[in-house]
Amino acid sequence: MDTKLTLTIEETVIAKAKKYAKKSERSLSDIIENYLIALTQEKEVGDLESTTIVKSLKGTFSNNSNLNYKDQLKNELTKKYL
Repeated sequence: MDTKLTLTIEETVIAKAKKYAKKSERSLSDIIENYLIALTQEKEVGDLESTTIVKSLKGTFSNNSNLNYKDQLKNELTKKYL
């Protein structure tokens, strides 16, 4: 059963969202509903692969089985900040 929902959102955000919805050939309601479904789904502890942060980090480190990932992280952070 669909229920009406009233939201207060910045005008510029609404305009951009409507433009995106039109470009995607979807309704704004559909986009928001699907986002809320995804947001409220319970993730299993082992399901880290699906998180945005994990996806963005995937491939950051080379797969060198002789090197401990903590050592590699330490080395990369040292190069970056020191």
